[in-house]
Amino acid sequence: MRLATWNVNSIKARLDAALAWLDEGGPDVLALQEIKCVEDAFPRLEFEAKGYEVLIAGQKSYNGVALVSKLPMEDPLVGLAGDASDEQARYVEATVAGVRVASIYLPNGNPVGTEKFSYKLAWMDRLRARAAELTQSGRPVALMGDFNVIPTPEDCYDPKAWEGDALFQPETIAQFRALCWLGYYDAFRTAKPHAPAAYTFWTIRAAPGRRTTASASTTSCCRPPRSTAWSTSTSIGGRAGGRRPPTILLCGAISRTRRWRPGSCRADRRAPPECPSCRSMTTIRGAGSEPPMSAGR
Repeated sequence: MRLATWNVNSIKARLDAALAWLDEGGPDVLALQEIKCVEDAFPRLEFEAKGYEVLIAGQKSYNGVALVSKLPMEDPLVGLAGDASDEQARYVEATVAGVRVASIYLPNGNPVGTEKFSYKLAWMDRLRARAAELTQSGRPVALMGDFNVIPTPEDCYDPKAWEGDALFQPETIAQFRALCWLGYYDAFRTAKPHAPAAYTFWTIRAAPGRRTTASASTTSCCRPPRSTAWSTSTSIGGRAGGRRPPTILLCGAISRTRRWRPGSCRADRRAPPECPSCRSMTTIRGAGSEPPMSAGR
């Protein structure tokens, strides 16, 4: 099963690009963040016309997340428990083919030292509590989305430039590590454990004379059951409706006999010409599925 996540930064502005990528990349489930619309304004019919179901947590002009699935979604959950006063649309969850999947838009938290940073940390507390609950089911879990965290200096282009940012604070990193300690792993860094300049986010409003900042803040935290092997791959594209570049992370369960290793696809005849460590756009191969597909540049 192919799972993908994309901070789309307004589904209305990126609708054509999103629909085109569904045809090209063929994910079974696509998690969207920052859809920036209420549920009634989401272009549901366009996705349904392509055979996808949609689950939405919408908010006017800000935030908003969605799950788009080829397969039936069961036991839907909209919103994160733990704060009845929280009206921000940042979390949606469902079960697809036995896998519990979620689309997450974790608070940015800037500026540090304000209530926005306190809200970020409190939200991460609530996420960790929910993630702990999910570990009790014994089924695979994929918490996908924009985590707004830079776990290590390797996860950003210029660590010095991020020192005062909420994404790079010790409290933020500690919360993310606490989530991983529950038995989850960072899918992006599993695919690219030591790859230089491997990021999932680039600023598009850099000031003149300043380098564009980059970080690996969009990822998936996955927790496979003991009986299932997992593999991850990244997909980084070019322009899409003015957003440059769209970032899509793919992950999924594969069989033990067909385990894929980052950087090894050149030796695999069924793989595309390039692999994630070669800066390609590549999906992964799931158990019993077709070979990986190149999504183009």
